[in-house]
Amino acid sequence: MKKIILCPNPSRDRGMEATRRADAILREMGFQTVVCPPFKDQRDGSYGDYAVRPLTAELKTADLIITFGGDGTILHLAKLVALNKIPVLGINMGGLGFIAELEAGQLDALRKLRDWDFQTEQRMMLDVTVQREGRQVYTNLGLNDAVIREGPISHVIHLKISSDGRHLADIAGDGVIVATPTGSTAYSLSAGGPVVEPVAQTMVVCPICTHNMRFSSYVLSPEHTLTIELERNGRKPVYLFVDESRGFALKADDRISVRRSKHTVRLVRLSERSFCEIFAQKMLPGGFDDEK
Repeated sequence: MKKIILCPNPSRDRGMEATRRADAILREMGFQTVVCPPFKDQRDGSYGDYAVRPLTAELKTADLIITFGGDGTILHLAKLVALNKIPVLGINMGGLGFIAELEAGQLDALRKLRDWDFQTEQRMMLDVTVQREGRQVYTNLGLNDAVIREGPISHVIHLKISSDGRHLADIAGDGVIVATPTGSTAYSLSAGGPVVEPVAQTMVVCPICTHNMRFSSYVLSPEHTLTIELERNGRKPVYLFVDESRGFALKADDRISVRRSKHTVRLVRLSERSFCEIFAQKMLPGGFDDEK
């Protein structure tokens, strides 16, 4: 019997309505299900009458995780599912939802899991580390991006970026984003970066509000290791964020390294829609109506 973990975001799936419908469909097909909170410190009663179980313990014997929320819920769990090599299926109950596979009104598509014959996409991830005075003081694993930007007080920051030890770019502006293909439709897109097919293997380097108008962005091979150093910033606060995590305060002589990780996130695919179709529906004015 396959075991499926249901991870609802209670602020999105109010009253656990979508979770209950999915739970009924899965149990009808003979799957074992368990509900686990994706976040810590949830209020009592957030999950209705479900007896929730700790996620890290249940992952050891699970075959699949289904999330109910926005892409942020998947991003929050990305490191955990990658390290445990568990595929994840997202039910979008948030905004645009480029990572999630199904919308809340498409739960009947879960019946395609019956024979356990489905495809998964391998999504590239980033290893991000910070070296300070010769020792590693920070490490993280990201599905979307690594972002270096100014603190709460707006100011121009100066960054030097190298690729495999060779100078790549100097940035003066609000910061820089190093994004995976999955993250190319997130912050990087808002900053003017390119849209990259999510199953590609590339790194996007996108400046944030740069003062150098000759430099827009780079799309690089994932074989490179990027090094980012702070220059002439004095005591101005500069922070590192990985997948919208809590900011890590950087110091003047820190060296931030970003490279492709050996870990990947496996996203379950039940729909026959291509990424281009999904992008057109969600982002282009009028969706497909413009083509009729």
